[in-house]
Amino acid sequence: MAAAGSKKPIRGNSETERQIVCSNRRARHDYDVLDELDCGIVLTGSEVKSIRNHKITIEEAHARVENGEVWLVDCDIPEYAEASIYNHARQRTRKLLLNRREIRKFAETGENDGLTLIPLSVFFQRGFVKIRLGLCKGRKQHDKRQRLKETADRREMRSARMKFTGGSGRGKGR
Repeated sequence: MAAAGSKKPIRGNSETERQIVCSNRRARHDYDVLDELDCGIVLTGSEVKSIRNHKITIEEAHARVENGEVWLVDCDIPEYAEASIYNHARQRTRKLLLNRREIRKFAETGENDGLTLIPLSVFFQRGFVKIRLGLCKGRKQHDKRQRLKETADRREMRSARMKFTGGSGRGKGR
């Protein structure tokens, strides 16, 4: 038993316990992200070890709804060298773990409206591999150009403000 004066360690917020392994930066450029959802994924042991070594790419991946289940397609997890004959297939489809209510609300809405389910990031949360899925709508080329122009203008205004205020961005006195 524990001593009378000892306390259990207090667990932090689940947001602070996340260890991001991989993020899909290209998705935010190519798509408008309308909604996001965290979900689990069914993996083998060698896949988890590869992910722990940051050996995963989700740039070309997407999710698909089939028979009331959500599957991750074209996610590349290289083989784990130490697993020898017990290794996994590199680009197999992997099942995503969602509640039926979440599948109905999130995934089927995307299917009906012509939206796409794109993985935005892969992270560990309390030792489990999780994927953040985004319900995305594709951008046209002119939308991408417009967004880049707005970002460049914002950056230019911020640098001019920093130059004018002396570098702090808050005013001369701080």
